[in-house]
Amino acid sequence: MTATSFNSIQMQQTALTPANQPLALKQGQVFHGTIKQLFPDQMAEIQVGNQKLIAKLEVPLKAGDAHFFQVTGTSSQTELKVVTGPMAQTTSPTQQMNQLLESMNLPKTTEMQQVLAHFMKAQIPISKEQLIQAEMWLKALPEGISKADALLALQKMVELKMPMTNDIFQALVSGQKTAGMSATMDAFAQLLAKDTMLAENLKQNLMQQVQAIAKPFEVETGSLMLAKSIQIVSNDAGSMSERLQALHVLKDAGVLPQQATLQNWSTLMANNSKTQPTTMHQAGQAIQAILTAKPENTAQLIEQLKTWTTGQNLLTNEQKQQLHQIIDRFSQLPPSKQALEVFAKQMQEHLIKAFAQNTPERLFTQDSNGLSSKDQLLSLVNRELVTPTQNEALMRNLVKAGIESPQPMIQQILTQADAHVQSSMDSKAMEHALKTVLKSLGISYEAALANKSADLQSIAHQLKPQLHTLLQEAQVTPQLREAAEMLMTRMNGMQLASGESGHQHQLVMQVPLEFFGKKMDATLQWNGRMKDDGKIDANYARILFYLQMASMQETVIDMQVQNRVVSVTVFNENVDISPLAEPLKAALKAGLAEKEYQLSGVFIKQFEKAKLKPEKILTVVEQQEGHSGVDFRI
Repeated sequence: MTATSFNSIQMQQTALTPANQPLALKQGQVFHGTIKQLFPDQMAEIQVGNQKLIAKLEVPLKAGDAHFFQVTGTSSQTELKVVTGPMAQTTSPTQQMNQLLESMNLPKTTEMQQVLAHFMKAQIPISKEQLIQAEMWLKALPEGISKADALLALQKMVELKMPMTNDIFQALVSGQKTAGMSATMDAFAQLLAKDTMLAENLKQNLMQQVQAIAKPFEVETGSLMLAKSIQIVSNDAGSMSERLQALHVLKDAGVLPQQATLQNWSTLMANNSKTQPTTMHQAGQAIQAILTAKPENTAQLIEQLKTWTTGQNLLTNEQKQQLHQIIDRFSQLPPSKQALEVFAKQMQEHLIKAFAQNTPERLFTQDSNGLSSKDQLLSLVNRELVTPTQNEALMRNLVKAGIESPQPMIQQILTQADAHVQSSMDSKAMEHALKTVLKSLGISYEAALANKSADLQSIAHQLKPQLHTLLQEAQVTPQLREAAEMLMTRMNGMQLASGESGHQHQLVMQVPLEFFGKKMDATLQWNGRMKDDGKIDANYARILFYLQMASMQETVIDMQVQNRVVSVTVFNENVDISPLAEPLKAALKAGLAEKEYQLSGVFIKQFEKAKLKPEKILTVVEQQEGHSGVDFRI
């Protein structure tokens, strides 16, 4: 990237940091400063970059002279030792650097000079020990890591007072990359698939998360297969052969139990209902509530069912009316156990039909309890009520069973499901994909552990905690361990690259995305500020979205918001994308207006023309190939 890069923005922002925060010095650090004013008792005001400090000097000096100082004490007051003699304004940076290296008895290697020159220019204090460690790392950089990236990582470590360890250095360097996450993930997945030494349970959990990241829409494909298969099975007038094929694929995936037949598949859940459910979130819980209700509690049950049906946004108004009619007919019957069983069967049949019918049009829609049509459908046909995470595993099993099935009809259902998912791509779908990948990666699982209401079982199955478990295993091949460590380093780098500086906050996320065989690396860098109440100020912000795509190649989207006025600049070497973007501007403008933002313009530029300024942002929208693309909100 020539004109815009992740590092260029980081450098711009880092350069602003010292001016916004008081200078914090630690014993042993060295910095360049100019004596501005002398006071009694050898106290002096010293200019360091854009800041001033009051310190006690070991020897009397002259106002106006510039020196390198070393911190010798910070307890009651800052005490400084003069490392070099006075430097005239005409002294070149190279001469200043050589003088300092000689005074501190440091080697004059190329790497040492590069490290020192970087910290001198940034006006950041650094100790002799940190210089020596930094020189060692710069001499042994891994392949693909530039010295500019390494110097930025070192600067962040010193500024944020991080431990000078190799793990943190490598993680920070990885956190600055805008490409390579997909390749790192692929390398790990290939070695994992071939591994024969790892515990089978751990391997399966890891493979499941890798699969979730590689195919973020596989659950939706499985949802469509589920809906279609159930429609076929429940069609009494359909072909017996097709109904049996659909039944078998549902059994192979574990959606239906092995003892399920065309006659009993919908009644198995009824036979399993023994206790009254405490809530009525899932449709299956509503059916269980009917089956376990006492005849004398019929009036209360009817009110609960009407309330649940009315509030279920995954059902159409017409379907709700039909269900209310069934409820009203039941309310007119004398209450009895037999009447409740017939009523439960009617409600179950109508709900199965309704959710199966609605699944294609509500692929990425959830109800008020965070449940999708497939979750509701599974609760009606599965013997046990399970969590959405377990439901997702069932959907992946269903896709796998479809792929392995030799039956042409099942293959056709799978092909049609894939095609429908592709045609349903919109901003909700892209948002869903990003959330799926980030959740499966488990980047922030440490923070989630501190949340008492967190689903610990779900967290434990995410990729990052599974990698922790893998790295603690003794029976791991060196190649797989190295790949796992590299992947862990990339994820740790995102957290270390994110942070706050006073009211200013930065968030960095690297997401490996794969859509229907096309892979891309997406890096998101959000910069904004916090208000006094601790909430994000949505009026001023900036997001840079770095994309590595198969067709458009390297693309950067820079969105800036100033007082809720939004400007979007797309950087790409392809000069032919402007006509493609033109028809999408109206949709972008309307979408922003719904959120009370005003679009000032969309600009398409090549990288060599990019001149990014360190301002701030909120929302990024990637639009391509005629779709509304990504609508990512912080």
